[in-house]
Amino acid sequence: MIRALLSLLLLCCLLAACAMTPSRTAEGRFVQRQLQIEGRSYRYQVFVPAHLQAAGTPVVLFLHGSGERGSDGARQTQAGLGPYLRRHAADFPAIVVLPQAPEGEEWAGINARMALAALDAAGAELGGDRARTYLTGMSMGGYGTWNAALLAPGRFAALVPVCGGVRVPHADRPTLHVDEVSALPDPHAALAARIGATPVWMFHGALDDVVPPEDDRRLYRAFRAAGARAVRYTEYPDGNHNAWDATYADPAMWAWLFSRRLP
Repeated sequence: MIRALLSLLLLCCLLAACAMTPSRTAEGRFVQRQLQIEGRSYRYQVFVPAHLQAAGTPVVLFLHGSGERGSDGARQTQAGLGPYLRRHAADFPAIVVLPQAPEGEEWAGINARMALAALDAAGAELGGDRARTYLTGMSMGGYGTWNAALLAPGRFAALVPVCGGVRVPHADRPTLHVDEVSALPDPHAALAARIGATPVWMFHGALDDVVPPEDDRRLYRAFRAAGARAVRYTEYPDGNHNAWDATYADPAMWAWLFSRRLP
């Protein structure tokens, strides 16, 4: 009888210890959500990290490139930040919102507004920290990073546009530009002035023949001329258009990003 009681007591202690120990197999996961905006329906993905912070979890809004457009609500997780999140599902510390632009459309107008609405919805649902909310995008999403930031001044603690631009990169893509400034006499100076003191780190491949790096080079010079000191520019000397894999794999970029906080 005593031996049975001791065994039961030992079992209870072991179960209690297991309950108090964080799960080593816990991983972040993607969940699909849907929203209605201006008469249109959009599906989007949210990466929910393994651990949500009680005081508020950082939030990253990611805007995909041209190849991930559609309406399946999933393709935007297949390139850029999505694969990185799958490799780091156990330890990535932030909520990530991944909206999807429809086929043939840009991250401008209603789609930029939709991305911001998805960000707000996911942040409210999961307890996102508004002081630690960040925006990044690649290629078409690099342009979209500027479009969304201009729509929501002061909303983001930092921006990371990857292989993006300001003006139309090629004649066969006349709709790809930063709407608010691309038609101005000096769009780079205008964009730098409107972004103001928001920290920015731009990335580009020197050999990029899809979105040539000259726009980002000029934009960096415009930020510096405007006195912006929290702006960085990294150009991969041997890189072509895919600058996103190297950027999202860079621990220094993430450390810099997550160190930024709104007042």
